[in-house]
Amino acid sequence: MSSDQAIRRIVIVGGGSAGWMTAAPLSQLFGTLPGGEANPVAREVVLIESPDIGTVGVGEATLPSIRYYNDALGIDNADFMRKTQASFKLGIEFKDWGYVGNRFFHGFGGFGPAILNRSSVAHWLRLQRQGGMPSYEQWSAATVMARRNRFAVPDAGAASAANAYSYAFHFDAGLYANYLRDYAMTRGVKREEGTIVDVSVRPGDGFVTAVTLADGRRIEGDLFIDCSGFRGLLIEGVCKAGYHDWTHWLPCDSAQAVPCDKTAPLTPYTTSTAHSAGWQWRIPLQHRTGNGHVYCSSYISDDEAGRMLLSNLDRAAQDQPRQLRFKTGMRRRIWERNVVSIGLASGFLEPLESTSLSLVIHGVSALVELFPDRACEPHLVDEYNRRMRQQYESIRDFIILHYKQTSRDDSEFWRYCRSMSIPDTLAHQMDVFRRNGRVTILDRDSFGEDSWWSLFLGLGMQPDSVDPLLAQVDEATLREHFKRLHMAVSRTVDGMPDHAAYLQRLIAARG
Repeated sequence: MSSDQAIRRIVIVGGGSAGWMTAAPLSQLFGTLPGGEANPVAREVVLIESPDIGTVGVGEATLPSIRYYNDALGIDNADFMRKTQASFKLGIEFKDWGYVGNRFFHGFGGFGPAILNRSSVAHWLRLQRQGGMPSYEQWSAATVMARRNRFAVPDAGAASAANAYSYAFHFDAGLYANYLRDYAMTRGVKREEGTIVDVSVRPGDGFVTAVTLADGRRIEGDLFIDCSGFRGLLIEGVCKAGYHDWTHWLPCDSAQAVPCDKTAPLTPYTTSTAHSAGWQWRIPLQHRTGNGHVYCSSYISDDEAGRMLLSNLDRAAQDQPRQLRFKTGMRRRIWERNVVSIGLASGFLEPLESTSLSLVIHGVSALVELFPDRACEPHLVDEYNRRMRQQYESIRDFIILHYKQTSRDDSEFWRYCRSMSIPDTLAHQMDVFRRNGRVTILDRDSFGEDSWWSLFLGLGMQPDSVDPLLAQVDEATLREHFKRLHMAVSRTVDGMPDHAAYLQRLIAARG
């Protein structure tokens, strides 16, 4: 990159989780170095935050990618957990999905080591069809831990039941944004408070050159990152990137969110309970429990949705439910000209699998990897859009599966979900699994094989036959293998502390 084409100033439009999660790694890369020495690749990073525009703030549950994001920033997890009121998360418990009374767990981690390069669950399925096998969930360390409210970080070293799982966090999204704001500003990010009232573009190619604030300040930049939320101030308001509307596949368009008083035990997992026209989340934090009802307004009124939410809280509500509206989908062009959209500005997928902040992380990571000069060359832009489109579509399909694979017919909403058309990509994955229990992964950067197994089996899908290669393993030997694995998981979890006790010791030790 020639020096005259190098990007000198990056302008982030919007704060909240997306804005500060974008600013933090950029500050680490381009900002003040430890010890104060000069940074040879220094860039000025400016974040514009409006006091008049609130954040959605429902992204309190995360995926394990958040751990690697924090680690890359050098964040001490005990300090982070203390300051964001965080708890640990081993996965998601699903209630009444598939059919009323159904209960299954999507845990972070596997079900034992692969055999003949086939998933352990595939071999379990072969034995289960022959009888005498308990639930596949008994081989998931994360699931067994969650059922018993136990937690410990995975051990280092050789593979074993003590590290056959992963974890993420629940935290207060507002506190996390503040935490990263302090991190980024310490490393040189400049915060400007104000409301954008005008955007200047370059004649000819339409590149954004500056934004003007209500008080008249003009902030110029070479690269603009749109973290302005649903409205997409730059990516849509200026660049007219367009939007892929996915509401025919994911019809929920509304949510109400409310915190309630905390309750015991402090569960190390998110809970998702299906209702008549949507579902309700429960996210346990140290100081409160986050709750929300995601629903389709075509099948239930806002008033009824609010009553349903409040009637299903563990403890007393701490506020009135906050109303949210959204349209599931993604921008046709997430990066257009010199504007990159990240977070809700790039698209929205309901928080059923806690993917919102993970998409932010992947968006920032891809931007750093493909970081441009001021020309924003089309091959970089196209590659970024390809990666993000593939990930959005793969996550979209994973979420659609929750709705499509149901036998519920107790409401008009669920009858619609059962009969609706689905993307060809998902139809292919479901067909492959139904025929012989094989899991097809179309995007390696989103949900892996064990996650798809959890969902297929949890929703009641049973393949017509099994992979013929599985028959090469002696049945008696295989049963003994699973027996030993089951015992190893049970013994390991027996030795773990209660989740709340572990969390309290961690925070106290680092306080």
